[in-house]
Amino acid sequence: MEASEPMQTGANLPRVGGYNRAVVLDAVRRRSPVSRVELAQATGLTNQTVSNVVRRLLEAELIRETGQAPSRGGKPRTLLSLCPDGAYAVGAHLDPDSTVAVLLDLSGRVLRRQRMDTATGSDPEQLVRLLGRTVNGIITRAGVPREKVLGLGVAVPGPIDSGRGVVLDPPNLPAWHQVPLVDILGGATQLPVVMDNDATAAAIGERWAGGADRAGSFLFVYMGTGIGGGVMLADAVLRGDSGNAGEFGHVLVDPGGRLCHCGARGCLEAHAAPYAVLAAFAERHGRAAAESLGLSLDPGRTRTDWNRLCTAAARGDDRAVEALETAAGHIGRAALTAVNLLDVPRIVLGGEGLRGSEGYFRRAIDTAVNSWSMARRVRTVSVLPSLIGDAVGAVGAASLVLHGAYAPGWHMLLGAEPA
Repeated sequence: MEASEPMQTGANLPRVGGYNRAVVLDAVRRRSPVSRVELAQATGLTNQTVSNVVRRLLEAELIRETGQAPSRGGKPRTLLSLCPDGAYAVGAHLDPDSTVAVLLDLSGRVLRRQRMDTATGSDPEQLVRLLGRTVNGIITRAGVPREKVLGLGVAVPGPIDSGRGVVLDPPNLPAWHQVPLVDILGGATQLPVVMDNDATAAAIGERWAGGADRAGSFLFVYMGTGIGGGVMLADAVLRGDSGNAGEFGHVLVDPGGRLCHCGARGCLEAHAAPYAVLAAFAERHGRAAAESLGLSLDPGRTRTDWNRLCTAAARGDDRAVEALETAAGHIGRAALTAVNLLDVPRIVLGGEGLRGSEGYFRRAIDTAVNSWSMARRVRTVSVLPSLIGDAVGAVGAASLVLHGAYAPGWHMLLGAEPA
C-alpha cells in the first residue's frame, strides 16, 4: 500500500467488494481473454474464491464470457474478458499552458478529448468552474450513462496538499494560492474527484496502460511547461509523506545558476524547461537572432516559440541545436542523479514539451545513466518514449480513478474490506 493516497471528495468511488475483486478484475484486464483456472494461477487465489468473484463481476457487467478455450481432454474452459463499457472515468490535466480533458472507458481507451487555454493570470476558481462545465460537456456528448462514470481525476503541478485537496502555490501558476481544487470541481461536476501531482498521475497512467511493458519500476520524466517526475517502484507509486515526491524539475544541476520559480538557484527546470531554454537563447544570441527563427519571446506563446526552436534545430540551425543539446545535457545529469538514488531500470519520457526535442533528451539521458551510473556494470537503463502520447497527463489523471477503483493496492481508497 502506498504511503499516501490521492485526494477524493463527494461520494465514495464505487466499490467492487474488496481487494480480491480488485485483484481479479485487474488480472482480467491485463490477460483477456482468460479462464477462471488461469485467473487462480495468476492471482494466487483459490478456485472457489475466483469463481465467487467472477460471478459478482459478471453481475456488475464489468466482465463478460467470450467463448471457450480449446479443450485439453476435459470440459472446455470458459474465457472471460473485460467489458470496456462497464465503467468510465474522466481525466483532466491542468498545465500552465493549456488544460486537456479526456474521457476513458474501463479498458483505458480515450473516447473524447478536449483542450482549453489555462490562462494562468485569470481567476483560478473561474477557470476550474469552466473545466467543470467542459467535463460535463464531454460526458454528455459521448452519450455515456452518467451513473457509469466512476469519477474525475485531475493532475496538477505541485506542490499540493493531498489531504485537503488543495493546490498550494505552483511556481508556474502565479495566480494559484491555496486553491481548493477538489471541492470546487466536485461541486461543479457532482462527481467524485481525485487529485494528484501531474507527473505522478502520468506515471500511474503509463503503468495502467503499459501492462507487462511497464511492470516493475521506472522513472517517468514529464516535460510540459515545466519539468516533473513520477516514480514507480515495484509497481507501487512513490508519493512521499506529503504527496509531493518526484520533483525532478527541482534537482540541482548548476549550483549558483539561474533563479528558479521555486526560489532556489540552479534547478533543472530553470535551465531546461522550454521557457528557460528560450530565454537563454535570447540572452546568448540576442533578440534579433531569436526573431530570425520566428521566436516571439512572449511568455504567453512559449509553446509556439518552443515548436519553432525545435523546427529550426531540425533544419540544422547550429544555434538551435546548441540550445537543445545544452538543455538535454542538464536533463541527463539530473537523470543520472535520480538513477543513482532510485536504481530504476527504465526512464520513460512524456509530455508535449518533448515534441521535436525528444531525440536530444533521450540520447543525453542514455549517455549519462549508462556511462556514469554506479550500477552501470550490473544493468543497462532503458530510455523509452511514453506509450500514451501527448495527453499523458490527462490520461494519467483518468487512470487515477480507474486504478483507484479497481487495481490491487488501492482498495483502501474505496473504503472496501481487505479480504
